[in-house]
Amino acid sequence: MTLPAVTAPRSWLFVPGDSERKQAKALGSEADALILDLEDSVDPTQLPAARARVASILKVAAPGPGAPALWVRVNSLASGVMETDLAAVCAQGMPAGVMLPKVSAPAEIIEVARQLAAVEARHQVTAGTIRLLVLTTETPLGLLNLPRYPPELAASPATLARLAGLTWGGEDLGAALGALDKHTPEGALTFTFQMARTSCLLAATALGVPAVDGVNADFRDAASLARELLEARRDGFQGKLAIHPDQVAAINAAFTPTPAEVAHARGVVAAFAAFPGLGVATLEGQMIDRPHLLHAQRVLARAGVPT
Repeated sequence: MTLPAVTAPRSWLFVPGDSERKQAKALGSEADALILDLEDSVDPTQLPAARARVASILKVAAPGPGAPALWVRVNSLASGVMETDLAAVCAQGMPAGVMLPKVSAPAEIIEVARQLAAVEARHQVTAGTIRLLVLTTETPLGLLNLPRYPPELAASPATLARLAGLTWGGEDLGAALGALDKHTPEGALTFTFQMARTSCLLAATALGVPAVDGVNADFRDAASLARELLEARRDGFQGKLAIHPDQVAAINAAFTPTPAEVAHARGVVAAFAAFPGLGVATLEGQMIDRPHLLHAQRVLARAGVPT
């Protein structure tokens, strides 16, 4: 069981859990999902206040058409404070999901899924209400263990059903490695960070969940964001993390099928519908086969068009 493609967020906007001003601005943005952050953007001394602030938002915010889904980035399982994060922010309202950072092994994801189930049971909400978005590459061990995700998470149906996607991060990985830069002088990712990005994409696809591209930290550089979005959409990512509201419009546009893409996808579906049972068809003078049909169905689902 995975998120339907039509409901998978395109833009995931981080906002500090302790900043009322930034939260107000983010809540008024067009982001599909807000990630209320209790981890890297919050000083540890401010964590109790941030938890209280996030809990108050979850209490009063009513999800509805056009409103962003409210997610919370908790601290890592290894930090020892994640359970306190969950208890505090879920005291009066449930988030749409939890972003789990600095994961080093799939067993951590399974354990956090178990803890989320306990939270849901304690508050008498439907099991599976709180979804999981996993940051997969923030530690060297996490990157090395990505090939273990498909077999181990698939062996835990309750965890897999809760999984909303995988994403990757380069900042913490770079700090752990002592890397001077993630990019070449030409602006491309260096080999190690390209491997992290690709490994995340492959693991997510193998699990049947969306892959979400990592952040572009230079929110003033529209050209580099546009380049990253082009590459992410080309490679198969279904959304992207954002650190500033100014990035949201470009992200949403990049992951929304264009009218031409929708029209072509309709044509592919119609070509196969005209000859049911066949594995190949023709469209505009070109042969198309089942992978083309699968891609077309995904495009239409992303656009909210029934097939």
